[in-house]
Amino acid sequence: MAFRFRHYASLFMCGLLGASILLAQSRRPKDLGVGKLLVVPRQSPDPSFAESVVLLVRYAEGGTVGLMINRQTTLPVSDVLRDLKGSSNYSQPLYAGGPVQVELVQALLQSAAGQQDAAHVFGNVYLVSKKVELEKVLVAGKGSKELRIYLGYCGWGRGQLENEVNRGGWYIFDGSEGLVFDSKPSTLWSRMIAQTQLHTAELQRRFDGRNLFGLSSSLTLSPSPRD
Repeated sequence: MAFRFRHYASLFMCGLLGASILLAQSRRPKDLGVGKLLVVPRQSPDPSFAESVVLLVRYAEGGTVGLMINRQTTLPVSDVLRDLKGSSNYSQPLYAGGPVQVELVQALLQSAAGQQDAAHVFGNVYLVSKKVELEKVLVAGKGSKELRIYLGYCGWGRGQLENEVNRGGWYIFDGSEGLVFDSKPSTLWSRMIAQTQLHTAELQRRFDGRNLFGLSSSLTLSPSPRD
């Protein structure tokens, strides 16, 4: 009886721990989609994605595209993309969007009014992938709180990202404008990964093995029947 009580109590505690983690994020492939943020665990199997936070900007049956939003480079847009109209207005650095097609230029724009030739990601966030549209926002003098420009992207083939999630390769968070345009991108991963442990730590403090449901650890149980 005593063994069975401890066994079921342990299972119940583990269930609560799992449920609490889902309050902050998910590790279920069915929760993937455009506008979701992927946060890699501490032990990433792929060094290319170590300590990365990725915003999914395309999610379709044929494949998935995302942009790393926390890999700020030291390369000023005004120098690297000087051929773009309005680039001299933007002195902020470029971001490394991912290891695929590093010559490809895309941008994330925060706009309450929307953008005619941009793809809606979530909320007020839009993906700008056309040169003409990017030049428009650069000429308009958008700052880093509204505009982030990326070289390259992250790409997954059909079913590849889902398999990675099933193997524990990513945490899935809801998108947030504040996170996408975070003022301290270099610390974004460490702050988000800490959230994955917050609820677990709290429950471990509450259910430390000495008190469960207000019952004292000195609870006396009937002995198991003898053979």
